[in-house]
Amino acid sequence: MDHDETGCQAPPDRPILCINNCGFFGSAATMNMCSKCHKDILLKQEQAKLAASSIGSIVNGSSSSNVNEPVIADTIKVQINAVEPEIITVQPSCASGSGERVEAKPKEGPNRCTSCKKRVDKHDCPFDYRTAAREAIAKANPVVKAEKLDKI
Repeated sequence: MDHDETGCQAPPDRPILCINNCGFFGSAATMNMCSKCHKDILLKQEQAKLAASSIGSIVNGSSSSNVNEPVIADTIKVQINAVEPEIITVQPSCASGSGERVEAKPKEGPNRCTSCKKRVDKHDCPFDYRTAAREAIAKANPVVKAEKLDKI
């Protein structure tokens, strides 16, 4: 088959380098430029068009903003109502319905002696805290051992 009859052209044997010699490959769709150079050219053309149109509008004297016109502000009347604070009193409710209060007994802190209930740092107590702590830890964390397997 002949390519001339169908109107199709065979692709070139080698890729085409960008005409700006940037080192990238170009394509026929982007006028033999790489995509970056093509975008740069389009951006420069758009900026040139905008600059030309803005220069033309400045020279002709027709600008979109009129600096000499006075600005008239409408006055808006806002009614402000005085805010009255509402005081809400809340009565504590008791489950028993009576007004008697039960005072909680203050807890004894950990810095009291367990035998004489005095502050630890303010007295000489013969109580051995180290062994008591070891016993408490051993009691709280028992040693778990696996059962021995029966021998075959």
